Amino acid sequence: MNFLAHLCLANGDSGLMLGGIVGDFVRGRRALRAYPEPIRQGIVLHRYIDKCTDRSPVIKKLRPVFPREFRRYAGIIIDLAFDHELAVNWWRYMPGSLERFDLEARDLLREHAEWVPEKLTIFMEYADRHGLFSAYRDLDVVFHALAGIGKRVSRPNPLHRVSEIWPELGPEFKSSFRQFFPQIQSEVLDWRMRNSTTTGS
Repeated sequence: MNFLAHLCLANGDSGLMLGGIVGDFVRGRRALRAYPEPIRQGIVLHRYIDKCTDRSPVIKKLRPVFPREFRRYAGIIIDLAFDHELAVNWWRYMPGSLERFDLEARDLLREHAEWVPEKLTIFMEYADRHGLFSAYRDLDVVFHALAGIGKRVSRPNPLHRVSEIWPELGPEFKSSFRQFFPQIQSEVLDWRMRNSTTTGS
């Protein structure tokens, strides 16, 4: 899952939101010790969500649909496609507007800047320039983001050409997202109940 989905799945809990968005930048169990417990729980949840996503039958069924040339990068494309679907259908899953959620997420990061990795700060500067996360509603923004990721990948890749396969795969993304997202919401709810997570929302 990508940034917007991780933030959404934290369901308003500030610690889980922070851990959800920094989770991609924290590697290994030892690195967790540097963070206060609420954020640590969010990082652990982030990893749990990624694990559930990887083993989901919905996702496993979606990957082979990609043309062979794009299959190696299916995970990256699915992440952005699902953030697009979440942004377009925000009203189905969260109260309030996505624009308001954007502002609240940025306020949270500013208030806890000491825990924000430098790479995430750089990404958020990019997000501010491009109107993310609400701009994920616009497919051109999604294609631009994928092309940018492609430039940072060391080997040649087709991420700058995802627009070519979207007419065929877009309906698959929509259908898969609508199956998968309620499932992962349920998985996260179960996780929170098992862990009795109250992190200061």
